[in-house]
Amino acid sequence: MDVLFILIPLSVVLALAILGALGWAVWRGQFDGIEAEGERILRGD
Repeated sequence: MDVLFILIPLSVVLALAILGALGWAVWRGQFDGIEAEGERILRGD
């Protein structure tokens, strides 16, 4: 039972870190122009 006092806050911190990393990637433009990369492969320059 005592381990829950460690695991629950640890899982909340991990979930917030994942959401923060995803938010950071979205705000930095990591997911902009996803279709362009697929088209670049097909063009065969």
